[in-house]
Amino acid sequence: MDKVLIVEDEQDIADLIILNLQELSLHVDHCLTGELAIKSLEQQEYQLIILDVMLPGISGLDVCRKIRETKPEQVIMMLTSRDTEVDRVLGLELGADDYMAKPFSVRELQARIRTQLRRIHLNEAQSALLKKTQTPEQYLTLGQLQIDNITHRTLLAGKELDLTSTEFDLLLYLASHPEQVFSREQLLSSVWGYHHSGYEHTVNSHINRLRNKVEKNATKPEIVQTVWGVGYKLSKQGVAA
Repeated sequence: MDKVLIVEDEQDIADLIILNLQELSLHVDHCLTGELAIKSLEQQEYQLIILDVMLPGISGLDVCRKIRETKPEQVIMMLTSRDTEVDRVLGLELGADDYMAKPFSVRELQARIRTQLRRIHLNEAQSALLKKTQTPEQYLTLGQLQIDNITHRTLLAGKELDLTSTEFDLLLYLASHPEQVFSREQLLSSVWGYHHSGYEHTVNSHINRLRNKVEKNATKPEIVQTVWGVGYKLSKQGVAA
């Protein structure tokens, strides 16, 4: 059974989320504070963390930062207020895989969680299959970029990149279609599996984070390039340099 940790100090909101996640046959734990969440994460493994930004004591942003220091692969969805765009962007820049703005549709929350869990299970299944068959599909090599589908180990010019689960998926998708330009909406659909409008910040922030890890100069990207008015692409020339 998949396990989800909810970190939310408003009990009524937490109860609502718990009730609807239990409908999905998920094991749900709940923490009222960031401190309790960090302790729980030291003792338990969770497929997904639903993390509120505004918490008493240590903030959700700080919890996200601490998680990323030790568990880069952990999938994190942040809850933010609809009118606090800065918090949404900060959460994504600090390593959140996605966010939902309050107040949110319970059905959309369920759909988004199902999508995240499908991504996790698909990655696990693909890794298990590749490990069993040991086919060449385990590796993707493009210029100086090497991606291992089993271990999620990524090297660029011999240097290992410290990527989150979603950053890895985004880079792998772009590298699997070099020079092809994708709009933010296409990336949101293909990488995150979402078809909801209004969440383009998710793509923008992940592109920025990815550039900070793969580019020599993130302000002048040569690998993950912007095609103005259209979207983003991975440049063959950039990874060959």
